[in-house]
Amino acid sequence: MSPVCSDQRDSFDEAQTPESGQQRMLDACFLGPYGENDSLLERLMVEFLRDHVHWRRNFHPEDPPAIPTRAAQHPRYQAFEARMRRELHQLSAALKRSVPFHSPRYIGHMVSDLLLPGLAAQMLTLPYNPNNVSEEAAPITVQLEMQVGLQLARMLGWPDDPARPECALGHLTSGGTLANYQALRLALALKAFPLALRAAGVPEIPLPGDDWEAFNLAPEAGIALFVRWQEWLDAQSHAQRRHWSEQAQSQRIEHLGLVEFFARHRDVSVPHVLAPITAHYSWSKGMKMLGLGRDQLRLLPTREMRLDTEALNQVLETCQRKRQPVLMAVAVLGSTEYGTIDPLDEVVRARDQAGRCGLGFSVHVDAAWGGYLGTLFRHPDGRLRTHHEVSQDFRDFPQPEVHAAFAALERVDSVTIDPHKLGYLPYGAGAFVCRNNRAMMLLSEPADYVFHGDDVNDYMARYRRIGQFIPEGSKSGAAAAAVYVVHRVLPLDHANFGLIPRHTVLAAEAFRDCARRFAEEMADVLHVVMPFPPDSNLVCLAMNPRGNHDLGRADAFIQRLLETLRCDPSQPLQVRQFFVSSTTLRRGIVGDTDMMRILHELGIDPATMDGNRGSDRLTILRHTLMNPYLIDNENAISYIERYFQYLSEQVRAL
Repeated sequence: MSPVCSDQRDSFDEAQTPESGQQRMLDACFLGPYGENDSLLERLMVEFLRDHVHWRRNFHPEDPPAIPTRAAQHPRYQAFEARMRRELHQLSAALKRSVPFHSPRYIGHMVSDLLLPGLAAQMLTLPYNPNNVSEEAAPITVQLEMQVGLQLARMLGWPDDPARPECALGHLTSGGTLANYQALRLALALKAFPLALRAAGVPEIPLPGDDWEAFNLAPEAGIALFVRWQEWLDAQSHAQRRHWSEQAQSQRIEHLGLVEFFARHRDVSVPHVLAPITAHYSWSKGMKMLGLGRDQLRLLPTREMRLDTEALNQVLETCQRKRQPVLMAVAVLGSTEYGTIDPLDEVVRARDQAGRCGLGFSVHVDAAWGGYLGTLFRHPDGRLRTHHEVSQDFRDFPQPEVHAAFAALERVDSVTIDPHKLGYLPYGAGAFVCRNNRAMMLLSEPADYVFHGDDVNDYMARYRRIGQFIPEGSKSGAAAAAVYVVHRVLPLDHANFGLIPRHTVLAAEAFRDCARRFAEEMADVLHVVMPFPPDSNLVCLAMNPRGNHDLGRADAFIQRLLETLRCDPSQPLQVRQFFVSSTTLRRGIVGDTDMMRILHELGIDPATMDGNRGSDRLTILRHTLMNPYLIDNENAISYIERYFQYLSEQVRAL
């Protein structure tokens, strides 16, 4: 039989299997591990660079060129060009020692190859240099950023029609840390606003009976009160509107500061923020930056690294009994270390129950990692897919509790998502999304030189001046263009963007199979344990040499192994076969029950977990399986199998 050419084979495969057609589409999404799509990216960049130059030349074609054609012949021009080329060549050479995030051999941190539409859109936009603080500095990309927020809202199951008063709002940030800080700002502004109205003595608006009740309104009730306040103001004369607006503003926590505000409202205290112990360290930073204080962050225990909702309910009962306000409960949709997903549906249920008992607070989801997994749970029309529909593509994913968590996203108050993680976009592109845009009005910070002519009834007109609502001042509009174009090319549903996380979850299932075989094959020399069943595409492995019972020696063994799996700038990149990351298991985070179980499975004596000797934690391998080419069906290569073969060789050599 004569060989079939590649184009013929691809057409035959697509005709026979939809799977191959999906793969061919994905093949156009990335530059590729081998730079396979270099000509595509080059054509795009040359085309749009020329287009940019034509735009400059046609802005006012009657203007003469400012740089004469003979300038390139001048010695000073040529010397400058030579210096520029030298520095750029040196930079290019130095960057070759960077971590090869693009390669399927990299399974370390939460980063991988970049989507071509986003990369090209960002590079295309950079020469225009838009500043997404307002439409005056970025008339196009500010609008794109508003559209990105609506795209993300649709993925979450939230209202995404700007004509609806309760439409969601999202905006981009430099990353998840700033998005989490924005969540704290918004929750505090909303929680404290009813007290400001009471203190201002605003007439004709039904207000809570006392400060405790006012400070513990549910977020929906707080937003409804704010809307009534806005409507009442609109009905007043100009003089009265200004008077009462200034009265209320003078009583707000943002004006008085925390110390003076709580001194004036002695029936309430500084609220707590409740979060699982797996929460990102940005929450501690945010509490300090906002002035609430790290001591108000209550870290709750976990079960198998997922928030223990029994502990949450107990803390809420205690807060209610002691009249301790709660600002926010945080749930994690994909923890940084383990990729675990908190039981968000139970957190929402706990919030609702506490609210019925007079203890209102917000629920925020830190989905910096797992947010884009939500595409697997959405139909193209925005409807939630059933557990049965999602599970048809996988063997184990999603577990019922994981599906329930994603279904509960529709009922939370705000979410952090990082497009520069599972969105495969360049740094820095984080995002904050709130379910009801009207709450964001509480964060407005007017600045006459960039913001003016507000129309509170026009969603797009209001938020095109996004700078007055966000922590940043200047920020890149190129990032907004990149995210917007990716979401347009790959809509946020299971049939489009969802094909990418689908591949990563399938890779994680294959990784688990290989890990089990590896454990069986290495049983004579090594204990291998998967500490927690993965919820998605991040898998950890713990190891201990057979016959060793000491935690310190087990940790030292992993440290030696990691020396062969880390990037070393002092050595050529090619000497490394694979790159992984690591994290640690500590009793204070894992919990006694899970820690004892893991140590027992590893054959380690718990008595050797002695902090006085420095052996209070166990280092484990952490694998982020987000490269879409980990299983290369085109060349019958499984980089996952290769990795475990390499790992076997390294373990036996130690």
